[in-house]
Amino acid sequence: MEDALRRELGTAVLRPTGHSGGGCISQGQSYDTDRGRVYVKSNSKAEARRMFEGEMASLEAILKTQTIKVPKPIKVIDLPGGTTLFAMEHLEMRGLNRHSAKLGTQLADLHLHNQQLGEKLKKEGSTVGRKGQGQMEVQFVDQFGFHTVTCCGYLPQVNDWQNDWVTFFAKQRIQPQMDMIEKNSGDREARELWAQLQLKIPSLFCDIEIVPALLHGDLWGGNVAEDDSGPIIFDPASFYGHSEYELAIAGMFGGFSSSFYSAYHSKIPKAAGFEKRLKLYQLFHYMNHWNHFGTGYRGSSLNIMRNLVK
Repeated sequence: MEDALRRELGTAVLRPTGHSGGGCISQGQSYDTDRGRVYVKSNSKAEARRMFEGEMASLEAILKTQTIKVPKPIKVIDLPGGTTLFAMEHLEMRGLNRHSAKLGTQLADLHLHNQQLGEKLKKEGSTVGRKGQGQMEVQFVDQFGFHTVTCCGYLPQVNDWQNDWVTFFAKQRIQPQMDMIEKNSGDREARELWAQLQLKIPSLFCDIEIVPALLHGDLWGGNVAEDDSGPIIFDPASFYGHSEYELAIAGMFGGFSSSFYSAYHSKIPKAAGFEKRLKLYQLFHYMNHWNHFGTGYRGSSLNIMRNLVK
């Protein structure tokens, strides 16, 4: 593996540093190279390349906004024998602590970035995009979705572009999860609750305007850290969606401190109906965990549906 990695990275030096890591999905290891330290994730699942390419595209998109620190992606590499690697910049990371409020501020900046681009375009009218104007590298996006498949865990997300957020969320987030549950367990109660909930979803979005926001997509406590300069986010599953969606998994599995939330909401205040929509968005993550890790997450998924259809 190390010979192939050395060749692909074009480095004479490749020394393991002893830093290793990994989550439920992939393993990771840091190396010193003649271009600095890199972090390499490896995965042997058949869908690893698709997963890593989605992560690479997500990191590139977040990087371009210059709002919040992420590791710079380098390359996705296929090894003979079916293992896929993803090399990226190594960052010295420690647990989020001092920079919780700054994470809230910078996450809101990420979420507002596309909207601000749109406002700037309106203001500048026809001048943007003319040759010689130093065209912006990031284009304004007026739809929901993403230009490639991204994976939340190792399951692919359907990111086909849609004009309407409610349609996008119901058809391309919950429905695929429901289809998997149906295929694996044929859960009748889940199916019946989902049939009722689908009819109810539009009523949760009355009177709110949603401008597509670039999301990290899987922002729980295990995917954030900090260094001396501030917060770092990693392992994204990005797409353009409703900014509130981001806060769903943030409130699960330990969540974030109150300073994170107050900093975030001072820039993006809660809209009417926020709490109910948050539950709706958490439903996606509970179902996704059900499909990844089994029926331990069935109860939470069904409870949310029961409460929302009341």
